[in-house]
Amino acid sequence: MAERRRSHPSVLGWAFLGRIALAVTSGLLFSTASPPLDLGPFALVALVPLLWAWRGASVVRAGILGLAFGLAFLGALIFGLHHVGLVGYVALVVVAGLYYALIGVLVALFAGRGYSSPWLTGVAWVVVEGLLVRWPLGGLAASEAGVTLHDVAPARALASVGGVALVSFVVVVTNGLVLDGALALWRHRRRAAAMAGIGLSVLVLVGAVADLTRFHGTETGRIRFALLQGFDLPNASATQAGTDAYATARHFELASHLRGRYDLIVFPESALDRDPELDPALRKRITDLAAKHHAVVLVNARTPAPGGGVYNANLAYGPNGVLQGVYAKQHLVPFGEYVPWRDELSFVSDLRQIPYDFVAGDHRQLFRVARRPVATVICYESAYSGLVRSFVRDGAEAVVVSTSDRAYGRSGIASLHLAQSQMRAAETGRPVLQASISGISGVIDADGTVHDMSELFENTITTGTVATVTGETLSVRFGDWLLILCSSGLLVTAVLAVTRPRTAPVD
Repeated sequence: MAERRRSHPSVLGWAFLGRIALAVTSGLLFSTASPPLDLGPFALVALVPLLWAWRGASVVRAGILGLAFGLAFLGALIFGLHHVGLVGYVALVVVAGLYYALIGVLVALFAGRGYSSPWLTGVAWVVVEGLLVRWPLGGLAASEAGVTLHDVAPARALASVGGVALVSFVVVVTNGLVLDGALALWRHRRRAAAMAGIGLSVLVLVGAVADLTRFHGTETGRIRFALLQGFDLPNASATQAGTDAYATARHFELASHLRGRYDLIVFPESALDRDPELDPALRKRITDLAAKHHAVVLVNARTPAPGGGVYNANLAYGPNGVLQGVYAKQHLVPFGEYVPWRDELSFVSDLRQIPYDFVAGDHRQLFRVARRPVATVICYESAYSGLVRSFVRDGAEAVVVSTSDRAYGRSGIASLHLAQSQMRAAETGRPVLQASISGISGVIDADGTVHDMSELFENTITTGTVATVTGETLSVRFGDWLLILCSSGLLVTAVLAVTRPRTAPVD
């Protein structure tokens, strides 16, 4: 037997290369379910090639297959990050890709002990995905599988119950059941095919029930808003001299076209080139605008932090010109707003684009708009469900996302960001106003439906009214209950698995 293995090494090698090709194909297909292609429901079958490649694979090979999937999926999904820095983009894709290798390792380890099912794969995926969006350095939330279904109403209803994690679980399990059903039909195993069909029917039923019982909050009032989007230079560097002043001028020019009363006017992230609290002339322009329209004017600025640091902050000025308060961004973007291990990484030239580190804020702040409490988050804070849930528990009845996204050019990053905000709206049962300096700006209802979406790099004003809402979704009330349940289930399965004899992989 040993001699036969030595005489045919290339057969095994080519077979494994075929599996790698399947994993890469699956990663590329799965990325098409997200913006910019946004094929949504295609996510329910795009993982099938990966799951097939994992079947019977050894632990090492399953890990390699997971990594291949992750590199292809993330490389396509967040390709727009290369505009900021190629080194950082590649490093992020590789590090995050290792998490999908971990999923493969877990699947193979359990399969080697006789535990293999779409449901267990879904549990492992949710646990590892939960780790990926939290660690290290705050994690990478852009890769959540559940976000692929941001435009599917039943999926958003599920998010109101168990967050994006529940939608991710359904996506992975559905792919597994599709594979099991296809293999069973191919092998004429009617019982297995029937079980797969029953499983799919259960998932469809769960989605239907969730859609019928979706959260309906209590409307408390309405906010008339104006979101200013005034940066139309797609090829301008984020650090180019004069671009900040240009952005400020264009946003005030847009504001000059407003007529009548508004409750809220938003200058998005990076729309001001100076701190209005340190520039009396700029502050007067803002307070005059607030008085003219009887509105709260929300602006973003770099403000002083203790110890000589700098905050990325939102400031709200009332119709009477009084500063309501300041919210300093808490979840900073590593290698975007600060550089971990700056001295050790000084040889990376791309990091010179970040001359100083922002300081993270340490508390949440609600503002009063039309007498209703409103939360603001800055840029990719909207990708983190825990932070937005905390604002809603504080009493927020609407959420404003103030963002830039201009550094990513005309890539799909901005539309992916809006998709994440859709899921935050669905999870929390709160309307979301996304105001972007260069697009995409949008108005999102409390159920996650998008209205009035702007184009990239067009100067425009988005106006309308949105209802403020109270009440708690199950996702807000119980938080990460599914992640806790899946983590416990994975631990119990691991304990059971170590007591069973190991079975050989069919590689």
